[in-house]
Amino acid sequence: MRFFITLDGRKLKHRFIFIGIAFFTALFFYSQSTFHIPVLQEANTTSKAIYKGEKGIALTFNISWGEVQAKPILDLLEKNKVRAATFFVSGAWAEKNPDTIEHIQKLGYEIGSLGYAYEDYTELDESKVRQDILKGIESLQKLDIKEIRYIRSPTGHFDERTLKIASQLGVTLIHWSINSDDWKNPGTEVIIEKVNKAKDGDIVLLHASDSATQTEKALPSIIEENKNKFVSLESLISNGKVKTKTID
Repeated sequence: MRFFITLDGRKLKHRFIFIGIAFFTALFFYSQSTFHIPVLQEANTTSKAIYKGEKGIALTFNISWGEVQAKPILDLLEKNKVRAATFFVSGAWAEKNPDTIEHIQKLGYEIGSLGYAYEDYTELDESKVRQDILKGIESLQKLDIKEIRYIRSPTGHFDERTLKIASQLGVTLIHWSINSDDWKNPGTEVIIEKVNKAKDGDIVLLHASDSATQTEKALPSIIEENKNKFVSLESLISNGKVKTKTID
């Protein structure tokens, strides 16, 4: 017994066209899902994070908890006449330490936001990221910090959503190019060696939280080596080219 299948040419052609469209559509979505989106982009794009400038060195400190380390670090900076530094503070910490915030302002240092709570933005949904950033900014504004231009992701982790939200809120996300790892307390000499590798354009990350017990001891040598190079973030970003890179 024989079976015969009759194929209509027009229907067959339509099926091939349909299959082709489906194939290329699937290929497009696959390529989009595997394409790596730059997290740090050029400074003239809508979403950006800055990790390096061109002239000078920006000395930045993160503070998220504790009441011990911040004051002696500020005293050291004042004693050594360091004119430029930026402190990224969490809103929760700022609310508990208004006198220290006032001291930072009187010394003329920049204050940026470290969000409100110590949260990893890559693990939160978009609404919670926005809420934390806004709450951190509002906490600083209540302490009479009128203009908040810069934020830093609390854990240092961020993604395209974080950048988009920051851009929508009119603030710039600041990363770093030199990480001292001082919060790990690796030894004063290790901290000094890492920071003293900084060159023109670098943004240095240090901490003034109580977890960083060796930063105060490392600072005098860091200041001695780099004092004349320290500039504000505003100056670093405004004068010269802002460098960016892709973070995996």
